[in-house]
Amino acid sequence: MLDLTELENSLGVKFEQPSLLEQALIHTSWVNENPNHSSGSNERMEFLGDAVLGVIFADRLYHDFPDIQEGDLTRFRSLLVRRESLVRVALGINLGKYLYLGRGEDVSKGRFKPANLAGAFEAVLAAIYIDKGMDVTREVIFRLFKTEMERVQTLSSNIDYKSRLQELIQAQLQLTPRYRITNFSGPEHNRLFIAEVYAEDRVFAEGSGRSKKEAETNAAKVALQQFENSFTDEDNI
Repeated sequence: MLDLTELENSLGVKFEQPSLLEQALIHTSWVNENPNHSSGSNERMEFLGDAVLGVIFADRLYHDFPDIQEGDLTRFRSLLVRRESLVRVALGINLGKYLYLGRGEDVSKGRFKPANLAGAFEAVLAAIYIDKGMDVTREVIFRLFKTEMERVQTLSSNIDYKSRLQELIQAQLQLTPRYRITNFSGPEHNRLFIAEVYAEDRVFAEGSGRSKKEAETNAAKVALQQFENSFTDEDNI
């Protein structure tokens, strides 16, 4: 058995059952060359780890971004759980060093193959989940994925609400939304603007902001949320 103390330190987890971590590192090529090994490869743990990772990020995105629609939440989750993200994290903790590989797989640089690294990392998450539970697993994920989560935060602030609202209104009502500033307050260096989005004689929503652009964007954001809610209500009738 390999000494996995350094890996545990990188993960920030001291396993009650070290055999779980070892199991997560066993590639199918090693099992093929060691048929008497009783526990098999890490593929089942990879399956579980993938599910745990997905639900933890889905829960975080759902609560962090209450105004963002399902399609964008799905896109953000995909960015977080994609292979490139898993490989970056796996390389950051030097996971390839600890993999149990068959001789052929090892010679062919299997310790650096994206599929091996991503799969083993998901299996490691499953090991943490089984050994320590969901809360500890969540803490480990959020710490190791800090860079990816910061990127999602940036993307969320750059969603083009005005374009999306225009597409929706044109498709549903055959109208083109327009914006106007209806009020402002405060000194010139710290104005607060109120904008409303409308089409013909129908006002859809209003929003506020420290600039005219921000106020219009927030009005579009509110209108999108209202449209989304109205469609949901209709579906439930």
